Amino acid sequence: MLKAQPQQRNRVKEIIKSGVSLAPMAGITDYVLRNLVRRYSKTALITTEMISSEFLAQNRNQNEILKLDDSHHPIAYQIVGHKPQMMQDAARRLSQYSDMIDINMGCPVRKVVCGHDGSALMKEPELAYDIVQAVIDGTDKPVSVKFRLGYTSDNMNYVEFGQEMQSAGAQFITLHARTRAQMYSGHADWAKIKALKDNVDVPVFANGDIKTVDDAIECLDKSGADGVAIGRGAMEDPTLLYRIEHYLQTGEKLPAPSLKEKFEMMRYHIAQEIELRGERVGIKFFRKFYPYYISGIKNASKYRGVLVTETDYKKLLEYFDYIEKEI
Repeated sequence: MLKAQPQQRNRVKEIIKSGVSLAPMAGITDYVLRNLVRRYSKTALITTEMISSEFLAQNRNQNEILKLDDSHHPIAYQIVGHKPQMMQDAARRLSQYSDMIDINMGCPVRKVVCGHDGSALMKEPELAYDIVQAVIDGTDKPVSVKFRLGYTSDNMNYVEFGQEMQSAGAQFITLHARTRAQMYSGHADWAKIKALKDNVDVPVFANGDIKTVDDAIECLDKSGADGVAIGRGAMEDPTLLYRIEHYLQTGEKLPAPSLKEKFEMMRYHIAQEIELRGERVGIKFFRKFYPYYISGIKNASKYRGVLVTETDYKKLLEYFDYIEKEI
């Protein structure tokens, strides 16, 4: 087993010192959501949404997906692809923005896997090894890898795969505790993460189904991981990363946001998306967030049905007020 060098370990520990990270989510962890998470957590590692190395090669000009605010540091830019040279070029280009380069080897979406990217690389560990080495050669920043338990339940090769990624030079691992075949069904098997943690020398963060502070506590207890990566939980509660950090530092559990606070976040969030993308596109983009902001309230499905069809910003704000009064 190749051991990470002390200097490398120190750099990574500075970047992940809070023990909490924002997991990458395609079409979700955009510039605006990163800003929203940073309103509360100042030290969690933030990861961008997945960036295709093919896309970067074809689009040399600056674009929204690369947009960065100084407050976003520490930040990892995540890249996806299966061509080592193209991945190296992507890492080289993104190093000017990032504190870490993260390689996606866990995305289970069919169109990604059919392109031999994401979790498809778990079936080709030799190619995955070459990609990690190519990316390392293209950046002076630490390199991390995110992957799953395996491609199917019959091929849970995550321990051996993680060892290979470490041997290739990866300095940090995030493990989503499901197989590719599971997609996002069932419940993440946090206990399985411990086998990886016990067999690599680099930090390991646990990912999957961490939606509350109590979830994070249970996950860390079962997995023995060095930290947790929060995905969909941040869509439901942008304060969650901060509240987990606070618990890990103090042992105190801060309350989740009230409905009033969640509506304030929702107003801020949609306003920022409109500022970034324009009213028509911003409103359409934001529709995916409504189920999370109004989750758990009475008549949520009825309200959601109105929200996802409304295209006028002023009317949306009026409807936000109406819902808030009704509940």
